[in-house]
Amino acid sequence: MTAITTTASGASALYTPAQKKRRDESVWTLVQGILAPVQFVVFLISLALVCRYLFTGDGYTLAAWSIVVKTGFLYLIMITGAIWEKVVFGQWLFAPAFFWEDVFSFGVIALHSLYIYGLFVAGMPPLTLMVIALAAYAAYVVNAGQFVWKLRMARLQAEATA
Repeated sequence: MTAITTTASGASALYTPAQKKRRDESVWTLVQGILAPVQFVVFLISLALVCRYLFTGDGYTLAAWSIVVKTGFLYLIMITGAIWEKVVFGQWLFAPAFFWEDVFSFGVIALHSLYIYGLFVAGMPPLTLMVIALAAYAAYVVNAGQFVWKLRMARLQAEATA
């Protein structure tokens, strides 16, 4: 069971002092810090390629493969994020501090995985695949926003306790 600590203002803190120490000392924090912006750049490139295809009809193969690459980064960041949660919180996923982010992440993964299934197994038509990709990308943006907000909250709480 994870203990919940409170800040001087009475708000619950994201990390206990021990969790914060593990977070700051873990190589997985650095890995996540590198993978997240790289994945975002891959997302932006892929989004541009998908939009190009949808607006012009050109570049389907490049757009399709860019989504596969983006999905690979998503799987990688999810696996390394689970390792990070295990190191910091003592459980693989759904630590109380990141419960809703993890729940939403599974929705993002499901949409990306549906795209992969549709592309390689079900033979879905290109327009259907691109609509699935756009839904996956919209969910990804929301999920990324959750994590950015959580990072900001952690930074504000660290400043408040300093």
